Amino acid sequence: MADLNTRISDFVWKNLSEKHITGKKDPFWVALHKTGTELWLDTGDMDEAEANWTAEMSALTTNNTLLNNEIQKGIYDVFISEAKSIVRDLPAEERVKEIAFILNARHGLRLASKFGGLVSIELHTDTAYDIKAIEYYGKRYHEICPEQFIIKVPYTPEGLIGARRLKDAGIRINFTLEFSARENVIVTRLARPDYLNVFLGRIGAFMIDNKLGDGSGAGEMAVIASQNWVTAMSAKNQWQTKLIAASLRNYNQLELLAGTDVYTMPPKVAAAGHKSLSGKFTSRMHKNYEVSINTSAKDAHIEKFWDVDDKVLNLAERLSSKVPLTGQELVHIAHEEGCEDMFPSLTKEEKGFIASDGKIPVYSRWEKMISENKIAPDTLLTLAGIASFTADQKMLDERIRGIIS
Repeated sequence: MADLNTRISDFVWKNLSEKHITGKKDPFWVALHKTGTELWLDTGDMDEAEANWTAEMSALTTNNTLLNNEIQKGIYDVFISEAKSIVRDLPAEERVKEIAFILNARHGLRLASKFGGLVSIELHTDTAYDIKAIEYYGKRYHEICPEQFIIKVPYTPEGLIGARRLKDAGIRINFTLEFSARENVIVTRLARPDYLNVFLGRIGAFMIDNKLGDGSGAGEMAVIASQNWVTAMSAKNQWQTKLIAASLRNYNQLELLAGTDVYTMPPKVAAAGHKSLSGKFTSRMHKNYEVSINTSAKDAHIEKFWDVDDKVLNLAERLSSKVPLTGQELVHIAHEEGCEDMFPSLTKEEKGFIASDGKIPVYSRWEKMISENKIAPDTLLTLAGIASFTADQKMLDERIRGIIS
């Protein structure tokens, strides 16, 4: 297998010929950067990235959805055919997974070579609940481009443990699919990654789509609370864990959340902000935004996006003091500490509801469980995010399967 991995690494580097671009300085982004915010672009589209890249930007993020968008354009069909011979001795499904790995690595290398910054690379969704697979593929991505690749690991019990093992091995981690301060307290203390996230745009969408409120302020409060907790908690580590404000939906959020450690910006949001905002930024990290919650949503526990209670703090410290060996052990500990709603036990039917709803869960399905603290809105959004990425990964895998069969 070591020989195969070497051949795959050589293949993804072969004939890499991206023309490097040097971003020009832009006073607008200079002003935002001066508030303490690193500026990343959230895209896998080379042309979109080039149109928005400036000297103040330092990284790009990809994910299963963004990579699938690129693969479905057909730009890698010949490359996939060429990769077929390298993995021909593997079982059929392993061939598909390996070529998906190859595509992720190749596209990441193209972005790294062209723009010169860091690139976040997402693991195949089949690894989300498999600690050994997270370690195995995480290490392989790192070995291909240790200076520029950051490995994205999703928020699952196994992901928390796998990310910690990768970080202990000296690998940079971007821990992903968090939606609340309390999730990020757990991540900071247990996984101890270089970066973690709040997908704030989906918080507002969850409230609007389910008529729980107008969506304003909720995502922003989750980011600000996370930022303050992560800064405090990571002071106990040997390095600073940085918070990424992800899933930005409105250009105004560039101003409302100035001072967050990192923005990863969809190009359309970056372009709209550059066009419409004044460029006079000041840090907003100590601001409280009003959140409009409908009276009918009094039991929806929207506050769990930004509140952190003692049960969560106790769980974080317990997990940090002795890292669980399995995801099952972690879930058991969470239930013992009264945090069942963060790691719920779901039936097959309930898991099916999450997959069928898409990125934004249907609140009415979960209203009773939420009111009984058996699941929470942040947990639902995390599970929905994993399910959504899984659907896009299947589309990517199907294209591979169609070409190599």
